[in-house]
Amino acid sequence: MARIIMTFSTPLFFFLLSILFHQTMSQPEHMSTFCNPVENFTQTSSYEANRDILLSSLRTRSLLGTYSNVTVGRSPNTVHGMFLCTGDTTVATCSDCVQTATTEIATNCSLNKGAYIYYEECMVRYSSVSFFSVLEVRPNIVLYSLRSAPDSNTFNETLADKFNELILNVSSSSLVPYFVDDQERVTQSEGM
Repeated sequence: MARIIMTFSTPLFFFLLSILFHQTMSQPEHMSTFCNPVENFTQTSSYEANRDILLSSLRTRSLLGTYSNVTVGRSPNTVHGMFLCTGDTTVATCSDCVQTATTEIATNCSLNKGAYIYYEECMVRYSSVSFFSVLEVRPNIVLYSLRSAPDSNTFNETLADKFNELILNVSSSSLVPYFVDDQERVTQSEGM
């Protein structure tokens, strides 16, 4: 039997995983952190001050909604940042997640000019390069199940069909932007 392996890319597919692996938790569940090791800044620099202002602004904005982006500073010390919460997350849960994520990203990537941090409920990102409205497929997170699909062909077909259906549904959804919830059961008998 085949193992179930899925790769999710930043940021759109990150939220598709919440459809598959959603858990309600009192503390945000950390999934992964990516720090850009190529570009660094020095402690007490203008970039650091701008990054700290940006992260503070994201914390404040998270009290109002489930998405926001901010740009702080002038070149060459400009910092671009954003947070995005899963579509089924309340503003309060989103804010809790963003509060945790902004603190952790500053600690874990203390001198990096760019970083991502993923939690099940939200993601936070900042960079010295504008990334708004830019499709990116890296970094990505690979999640897999130790359980095998009863019939990998049937499972893969069902999964592909379900994703196509969800993409159509989410593009026409006006109640909660970019979020729909659905499920499909693949049983052993279907694979025979």
